[in-house]
Amino acid sequence: MDIERINDHTMKFFITYIDIEDRGFNREEIWYDRERSEELFWEMMDEARDHDDFFIDGPLWIQVQAVDKGIEVLVTKAELSKDGQKLELPIGVDKIIDIPLDEGIESLFQQELVEEVEEQAGTNFNEDGTFGFLIKFNDFEDVISLSHRLIFEDIKDELYSFEDRYYVYVEFDEVLHDEEEIDRVLSIVLEYGEESTLTIHRVSEYGKQIVKEHALETIRNNFPAKT
Repeated sequence: MDIERINDHTMKFFITYIDIEDRGFNREEIWYDRERSEELFWEMMDEARDHDDFFIDGPLWIQVQAVDKGIEVLVTKAELSKDGQKLELPIGVDKIIDIPLDEGIESLFQQELVEEVEEQAGTNFNEDGTFGFLIKFNDFEDVISLSHRLIFEDIKDELYSFEDRYYVYVEFDEVLHDEEEIDRVLSIVLEYGEESTLTIHRVSEYGKQIVKEHALETIRNNFPAKT
């Protein structure tokens, strides 16, 4: 875990999913399980205290952000307002903003998870101008059948295995493929598999890459079509 002191009031943490698992947690429970998310948080705070004398002497304002390899946590010391309804958060010299009290540490994790899922569900557009789709197959025979049905042109495709399932990641260049062409290709692909709710980042990190490029062509050349 990386710990960075931003100022007298704020610490920044970055912890990878691998580190989280090494500590005896898993990715799902830190989002959904209140006790486990709090346990991980206070473990991180103990390390911050030992690392940089970051002592807790009042309420904290916590911001959690999910990234590809783990989570970033920004922790800022705050004070309760006189009416006890808001946190007074220092943002600079003699500057304070008031923030309504949150429901708890676990809600911060859960809120970030919801935002992450909504973002994934809302768009498949990548920053480099490509559209990526991760397709799940329950049986490798379905991947073989697809490879003999569809020949990709100027389409990136990779093959992974993860938790006893197979995944084909398909990526379209928006310059080379219009929406109609993408829909046509996907409609054929989805006859054999289904769009996964997982991200390519998770499958590539925790799964096994079987074919790095030209996945369907490689499968077609090595596995005959079923008759």
